[in-house]
Amino acid sequence: MKKTLFLSSLAAVLMTGFLVAQAPMMPKTKSPDAAKAYIISPKDGATVTSPFTVQFGLKGMGVAPAGVTNPNTGHHHLLIDVDKMPDMNTPLSTTDPDHIKHFGGGQTEAELTLPAGKHTLQLIEGDAMHMPHDKPVMSEKITITVK
Repeated sequence: MKKTLFLSSLAAVLMTGFLVAQAPMMPKTKSPDAAKAYIISPKDGATVTSPFTVQFGLKGMGVAPAGVTNPNTGHHHLLIDVDKMPDMNTPLSTTDPDHIKHFGGGQTEAELTLPAGKHTLQLIEGDAMHMPHDKPVMSEKITITVK
């Protein structure tokens, strides 16, 4: 009985792994060729006092809240102190809110409170389902200093 239960459990685990490995990637939304995200403010190299406002810019496409599937739209995600880019084949993580901030309401600016020191900021656009676009739309990474 124990051996049968063990083998059944083992088969279930192996089959689950096989099915997950065979699951298709989430479809990606194409981005317009000229689309570009950028940080309007603060400027690269700026010194700011916390809290401060970050203004998001987007050229060549429109901003729409998460869940909206209008063509050539997306919403902002702000990467804070992220050294390794997130996986571009999965939705942008909601498990790390200290480093990836979601602006699924279509916001174009945010007030941030960061500890004193140097920090990096970078925008990346997500589609209706928080997926980076096919040809990711992202800003240059900027460095700021918080007093």
